[in-house]
Amino acid sequence: MRGDARGTLWLVVGPSGSGKDTLIYGAEDLFAKRGVDNAPVVQRREITRTAGAGGEDSSEVDVATFEERRAAGAYALWWAAHGLFYGVPRSVDDVLGSGRNVILNVSRGVIYTARETLAPMRVLSISVPSDVLRERLAARGRETREDIERRVARAEAFTVEGRDVVPFLNTGPIEQAIAKAAGLFQSRG
Repeated sequence: MRGDARGTLWLVVGPSGSGKDTLIYGAEDLFAKRGVDNAPVVQRREITRTAGAGGEDSSEVDVATFEERRAAGAYALWWAAHGLFYGVPRSVDDVLGSGRNVILNVSRGVIYTARETLAPMRVLSISVPSDVLRERLAARGRETREDIERRVARAEAFTVEGRDVVPFLNTGPIEQAIAKAAGLFQSRG
């Protein structure tokens, strides 16, 4: 533990295809390989889709159960996106309270709520050029051409601002990007 200081919540945001999961899980693997004491914790989300369908380590929950849990206050943060519901278990606050940093992939739309309820926090705002984003989305094979263009347009229209925001251009070698992100995730807000 890091003493009595509360851990920092690192919100990772960016358009689909920007490399959020690659950086998050790459950093988690790097912490494990290096044996980092009190390494930041990657918070798993509950999602109303089949576990593993999106390539991330999440907990599957059906819509009815999600709604029950949301109504009961079981989520520290929750949002809807692309026809799915996402929930961050309230236990994230216990982890932060223990002094550990937490890494969390979220929708940009919940940043303001998190600022009010889960401070201290930082936002790693990942971006990539539009042509790179198109290539990455096409390579996944999950979206139609029209879906890709909508996602690119949304990415170009949305900006993340604030003193707690750390811009992160994710275009270089992946090993360097992961190492840089891991270093950030270990810092305090």
